Amino acid sequence: MWRRLSAEGALMLVALVCAAMLALPGRTINAAFINDVLIFIDGVHRITFGQVPNRDFHTALGPLVFYIPAGGYLLTGNFGAAIPVGMAIVIVAFLPAMIRILLSRFSPLLAVALGIFLILILAAPINLGSSIRYPSFAMFYNRIGWVALGLLVATYLAPQSPNRRNDIADALAAVFLLLVSFYTKATYGLAGAGFLIFMLSDRQQRRWIMAALLLTGAAMIAIEFFWRGTVEHVEDLRAAARVSGGHDLPSVLKNVRENLSDLTVFAAFASLAIWQSRSLRDLVFCGFCMGAGLAIINQNAHSWGIITLYCGAAVLAQKSAWLQPVNGGRAGRQALPAGVLSLLTTLFLSPPIVHHTAALILHASLAVDKAGQSLGLPHFDDVREVDPPGGEPDFIRRYLDDIVTGGALLQALPVPPERVFVLDFVNPFSAGLGIRPPTGDAAWFHWNRNINEKVYIQPEVLFADVKIVMVPKTGINSLPLQELYGPFLSARFEVVQKTPEWTIYQWRQGKAQSEVP
Repeated sequence: MWRRLSAEGALMLVALVCAAMLALPGRTINAAFINDVLIFIDGVHRITFGQVPNRDFHTALGPLVFYIPAGGYLLTGNFGAAIPVGMAIVIVAFLPAMIRILLSRFSPLLAVALGIFLILILAAPINLGSSIRYPSFAMFYNRIGWVALGLLVATYLAPQSPNRRNDIADALAAVFLLLVSFYTKATYGLAGAGFLIFMLSDRQQRRWIMAALLLTGAAMIAIEFFWRGTVEHVEDLRAAARVSGGHDLPSVLKNVRENLSDLTVFAAFASLAIWQSRSLRDLVFCGFCMGAGLAIINQNAHSWGIITLYCGAAVLAQKSAWLQPVNGGRAGRQALPAGVLSLLTTLFLSPPIVHHTAALILHASLAVDKAGQSLGLPHFDDVREVDPPGGEPDFIRRYLDDIVTGGALLQALPVPPERVFVLDFVNPFSAGLGIRPPTGDAAWFHWNRNINEKVYIQPEVLFADVKIVMVPKTGINSLPLQELYGPFLSARFEVVQKTPEWTIYQWRQGKAQSEVP
């Protein structure tokens, strides 16, 4: 009992320390994917104006991607603190499910090692696979989805003390993980639900798994009663899938190559476990960890980080340890001693633990020092950009400079700006200037990822609530978007200002009124 309490205390301590390192400095330090980070800040700003994801603006990401940083903003009133404080909340929220699943199924050593590994994935402000010298909260939703799926994978092990009360705890933990997955990024939710359906083959755990699936369905119906955005969300997902849903064989092989060492180590664990147990379920479990993991990473914008391999390896090591002969008895084929298996698993988990710890420490120290430069808009003092190794690329430097000049142009307009739309990847000005955002547009436009010349929002819908359009000369997706929407802009808007960096359009009132039926 004392070992379990010690393990529980260790996980709680690590989680609280990581949460504090994110939340207390109250700043976002960024060295990569600043355009991606601005998506979430713009979403937070929209929510403060009463907008609801998918109902008031299009997004293929789940609503939690915006409500998590919105929670951080609600507590601090600071856009720089919004994402780090939001992720600190996520770490604390994951603790009960993590403690329940890991400590009921693993030895204290493995539970603590795997728990710390997962906590640090949530906490480390880098895109999975990136160097620690590129701090960024870009695509933080992938880290949440991987941890939720990894914990569901850990339920492949039956709890050591099954009873009705523990079944309730397992079901509630699974419901939490599934809901977080579905409403963060649906890919992880589908994978998690599929895994639990496979787990119905486990008679010992079938009761709580069925309860978890039913409760998740009921909870999603209740959420829809308040959200009323499920249909629109599915449509946004379908649109994104039509643009970027297909991936060719070279991209799959690239992900295999870049994760080959992890796949090889996992294959060794899998071979040992299947040789020992001769279990078809074990074979299917290993196939899920590899196949589902590769399928998900092939949809993501990071090259390393198939987290199901790490969680699956810990599961196989623990199961092999349980099958060890006891007091000379026969409990399966002879394998490595249990202590050796636990040590090997811990060694497998150690490199990413060290890497993510270093990334968290670096971000915290930079945030405390208020390193880098702000983005130059009044509300972005604590959203700061630091130069990556080798200095900022010229394109990104021009992009950041244009944010400053664009903000100055909007502030200098004779009429206070509102409902501004940026014909590019993302709109930094609504949040940065504290002005009213338009409705009916999209959280971001990424050419050939969620928009192309065949799949796009019709201009009559996209610009229905827009008063001012900012068109950058140096943009991430500006050129193809101008080709797509340029004719509509010329017909319905008029140029009010043009500089070497920006062209500003304003709604042509007379034209609009003459065309009203």
